[in-house]
Amino acid sequence: QVQLVESGGGLVQPGGSLRLSCAVSGFTLDYYAIGWFRQAPGKEREGVSCISSGDGSTYYTDSVKGRFSISRNNANNTVYLQMYSLKPEDTAVYYCATDLVYGGACSVIDISYGMIYRGEGTLVTVSS
Repeated sequence: QVQLVESGGGLVQPGGSLRLSCAVSGFTLDYYAIGWFRQAPGKEREGVSCISSGDGSTYYTDSVKGRFSISRNNANNTVYLQMYSLKPEDTAVYYCATDLVYGGACSVIDISYGMIYRGEGTLVTVSS
């Protein structure tokens, strides 16, 4: 059974940092692309970041480049999203997801709506 479980969200002040974790089970992490998308109240989903299978090439949406970093630990089946210099506009529920396509590459994936297997999300609130 495919499962993705996010953790690490919370309340942080502007300029602060958080690290989100996505623990996966039911498939071998290294063979599939994993993405993070977010959804704020009243807004569309936004694809934030993605890490490809195999070589682990990464993608970031423009608004988080230089502030967020995605990584993968295949040994413990976990993907991380390290977030620095957080802004109020980063406030959202963050989801990790996969399309479960073998050998997936982020360059050809719609992170927002194309990754149909996802977790329940973790809330990130950036506020003073």
